[in-house]
Amino acid sequence: MSTTVSSEARTPRTLLSYGFRPFFLGAALWAAIALALWIMMLTVGLALPSRLDPLDWHIHEMLFGFVPAAVAGFLLTAISEWTGRRPVSGALLGLLAGLWLVGRLDALISALIPAWLAITADIAFPFTLAAIVAREIIAARNRRNYRMIVPVVVLALAQLMTDLGAEGGLGALTGYGWRLGLATILILISVVGGRIVPSFTRNWLARLGQNRLPPPVELLDRVSLGILHAALLAWAFFPENRATGMALLVGSALNLWRLLRWRGAATRSEMLLLILHLGYAWLILGVAALGAATLDTAFPLDAAIHALTAGAIGTMILAVMTRVSRGHTGHDLTADAATILIYALVILAVCLRIAAAFAGTASEDLLLAAAGLWIAAFALFAVHYAPLLLRPRIDR
Repeated sequence: MSTTVSSEARTPRTLLSYGFRPFFLGAALWAAIALALWIMMLTVGLALPSRLDPLDWHIHEMLFGFVPAAVAGFLLTAISEWTGRRPVSGALLGLLAGLWLVGRLDALISALIPAWLAITADIAFPFTLAAIVAREIIAARNRRNYRMIVPVVVLALAQLMTDLGAEGGLGALTGYGWRLGLATILILISVVGGRIVPSFTRNWLARLGQNRLPPPVELLDRVSLGILHAALLAWAFFPENRATGMALLVGSALNLWRLLRWRGAATRSEMLLLILHLGYAWLILGVAALGAATLDTAFPLDAAIHALTAGAIGTMILAVMTRVSRGHTGHDLTADAATILIYALVILAVCLRIAAAFAGTASEDLLLAAAGLWIAAFALFAVHYAPLLLRPRIDR
C-alpha cells in the first residue's frame, strides 16, 4: 500500500483533484517570484520584455496574477461545499491552471507579441474562471451564493480595463482598472471574512464549552458592509473626493465594531484562527488609512495601499490557504511551528513596508527588508505545504 500511495502522490491526478491544490501552490510561488523580480527591477535595473513599466507590472502581477490564483483555489473548493456538486477537477481544472500560467508568461513578454494577443492571453483566465464559478453556482440553484458571482466578474472586467489602459493605449483606464480590482478584492475579503471568521470562531469556542459566542448577523452588520462596499467602489472612481474619504472612515469604524464582536482575543491560543481576525483587522486599518489619505494629501497613500494589499490581502490569503490546505488534506486544524512562522514573517513584512512609506531616506532599506520577509513567508508556505497539496488526503 505504501508503494501505491507514493506512486499516486507523484501523479497529476492528485494535484488536479481540487482547486486549492494547484492554485494555492501557484499563488504562493508567484507571490515570491513576482516580488523578487520587482525588487530586481528596482535594484539592478532588470528589464523585462513587457509593455508594462516596472510599477504597472508590479501592480498587475500582485492584483491580477497572485491574488486571482488564491481566489480561484478558495472558490473552486468552497463552491463544491456550498452546492453539493462535484468539485471542478481533472482536465477542466488543468485547463484553468494552464490559462493562469499563460497569463503570467504573457505579462513577462507582452512586448514580443501583438497587443491584442497579449490582452487576450491575459484575460483568458479571469473570464474563464468567472464562467465556471457562475456555471457551478447557477446549475446548483444555490441562490444564497448568486452574489458571489458578481465580484469574480467585476475582477475580470477590472483586469481588462487595466490591460486596455496599459497595453491597449487607453491610458486613462489604467488607474480605474487597478483601483476597481483592489476594491473588488477587498469587498470579497469583507464578504467571505464576514462569513468564516465569526463562524469558525463560534464553532471553536463552542467546542471549548464557552458561552460567550460571536453573535449572528444582524441588520447593522449588513449596513456596515454596505457602507464599506459603497466607499471602496467610490474610491475606485473618485479617489480624491472628500465624501469618499469620509465614507471610508465610517465604513472602517463600523467594521471595527463588527470585528470586536467576533471575540478574536479569545482565540489567541490557536494561531490558525487568530490570524483570520488579524487579517480582517488589517482591512479595517487599511480602509481607515485610505480614508485619511483621501482627506489629507500629507498622509502617505503608499502606506494605506500596502496596509490593504500586503496587510489585508496578503495576511488573509495566507490565513485561508493554510486552513483550507490542512482541513482538506485531513490534517489537524491547528497551526504548527512552520505555519506560525509564515504568519510572523508576513506580519513583519507588512509593518516594515508601511514604515517605509513614512521613513524618508531610510525607506529603501525598509522596503528591501519587507520584500525579503514577504518572499520568505510565501516561499515557506510553498515548501511546507507542497507535500500536503501534492499528496492524497492522509485519512483515505
